[in-house]
Amino acid sequence: MTLVEVCLEDVGGAAVAAAAGAEAVEVCAGLADGGTTPTIGFVLHCVAAAPDLEHRVLVRSRAGDFVHSPAEVEVMVADIEAVRAAVPAGTRVGFVVGTLLPDGHIAPDAVRRLVDAAGDAPVTFHKAFDSVPDMRSGLALLRDLGVSRVLTSGGPGPALEHLPVLAELVRLGGEDVRVAVGGGVRPANVARIVAESGTREVHLRAPGTVVPAGTSAGYDDGRRSITGADVLAEVMTALGR
Repeated sequence: MTLVEVCLEDVGGAAVAAAAGAEAVEVCAGLADGGTTPTIGFVLHCVAAAPDLEHRVLVRSRAGDFVHSPAEVEVMVADIEAVRAAVPAGTRVGFVVGTLLPDGHIAPDAVRRLVDAAGDAPVTFHKAFDSVPDMRSGLALLRDLGVSRVLTSGGPGPALEHLPVLAELVRLGGEDVRVAVGGGVRPANVARIVAESGTREVHLRAPGTVVPAGTSAGYDDGRRSITGADVLAEVMTALGR
C-alpha cells in the first residue's frame, strides 16, 4: 500500500487528513513561503485532533534559501527540543529538516546537530534535497548522518518530470532511507508517479479554499486555504484505497 502524507498549516486539517485515511501529516506554518516551523500550540492541536497519525514537524527557522547560520541551526535545535518536551508521551512525532552548504551540497555538521537533537524521533530531509548536485552520494551521506527518510521531486520542478531519477533514488535508498515523492502530486497523476517511481509514500497538499460570508476586514478579501477532504478522497481513489 502507498502511504499518504498531507502537508498542512490549517487548524482542523489534521482531522481531515485522518478521516481521509492518510498515515501522516507534515505540520507546518507559512506554506506560501515554502514552509516554516509551526507553533507549539498548533503541533499540540494536530496531535490531539489526529492522535493515530504520525506527526512530522517541519523545522525551518525562516523562508528563503537553505544555507543556515550557526545561530539559525541552534534555533532549530531549540525548536526540536521544545516539541519533544511538549508532545504527550507515546506521540508518533518526527522532524523534517534540511540545510545546505553554499555550493548546494548537504551541510553535514548542521544535519548531524539536528538529528542528535531529535533523539529517537525519525528525521526526514525535506525538498532542499532537490538542489543537491549529486543526489546519489547525498542519499548515502544522509543515511550515514542518521536521516531515515528523504522527501524529493527528484530535481527542480514537479516529480512528474523526474520519474527515472526518482526510481533510482527509491532503489538506492531501500529500507535505510525511504524516499517519499512530493512536488506537484495530484489525483490525476499520483497513480503514475507511484507506478513509475516505485515509491512507497507520497506527500502532497490538498488545498481547498474558504470564502467567508459577509464583508472583509478591509486588508484582504478574507479567503484562506484549508485541507480539502474532496482532494484527499480523489487521491485515495486514484491509489485504489
